[in-house]
Amino acid sequence: MTGPSNINFFADFQGLASLKNDAKGQAPTALKEAARQFESLFTQMLLKSMREANKSFGEDSLFGSDQGDMYQDMFDDQIAMQLSKGKGLGLADMLVRQLQGGVQSTEKISAPASSAPAANSQALTTSKEDFLRQLRPHAEQAARELGVDANALLAQAALETGWGRSVPCNANGDCSFNLFGIKAGSQWSGATVNVPTLEFEAGIPVRKVERFRAYDSPADSFRDYAALIRDSSRYASARGAGDNVEAFATALQQGGYATDPHYAQKIAAVASEVRARSDALKFAASAPSTTNRVLNDG
Repeated sequence: MTGPSNINFFADFQGLASLKNDAKGQAPTALKEAARQFESLFTQMLLKSMREANKSFGEDSLFGSDQGDMYQDMFDDQIAMQLSKGKGLGLADMLVRQLQGGVQSTEKISAPASSAPAANSQALTTSKEDFLRQLRPHAEQAARELGVDANALLAQAALETGWGRSVPCNANGDCSFNLFGIKAGSQWSGATVNVPTLEFEAGIPVRKVERFRAYDSPADSFRDYAALIRDSSRYASARGAGDNVEAFATALQQGGYATDPHYAQKIAAVASEVRARSDALKFAASAPSTTNRVLNDG
């Protein structure tokens, strides 16, 4: 993909089906690595489910906050990666045995431990509402240029960065402001940052460290993104999609923007939340003036 599918990775059981379908054609070492990746994703999902079940410390409680959620998500991801190292929870070995149909392999199964350092990240915004307030002006400008819904661009940026709570930084801690996960190809001459990301190869999630573009501001990120979509023939069908977020997102995926097979669906789902929260912000902003007008009229 051209960018990380949000550093907070997604996990679903369709990954298991993909592993099973591809098991026969894979070398044991590759199968072991794929199973380890799935174990890590499953562990992340398990941790998040356990945390969600504890509603007494949710966002409505005394101890809940957006920053707390961000650090809890980061902690969950680190715990999941640590638990999947070495022998892990044993899930990976069980998957390998099941996918091989119980047949013993004569080749020794081993997978190198990941030596990639965890990427530094920075919280660009403090909440989802703050994300929308800060970035909507840039999204609307880019959307006008592309002939699409600004909510679609905000949804994609929210998906890539966890609503602005996980924006990649370089080794010095300087924020990359890369809101759309655009990789730094051979023709990119600007600043870069190395980011651990999750790519899907033949339907199997694989962790990698890729080089991504870095910008001086969120405005620069939106401008570069608009230029990419505007100038690339791969995304010609995405331009001019208007209010049809699904058509825009589908065109991005078909153009090869992301390797995640559910990328378009995720953008459309997040866009629905973007609309709802944006409407709530507009109502809240107009409420005082409406109240004053009623009082004055009375």
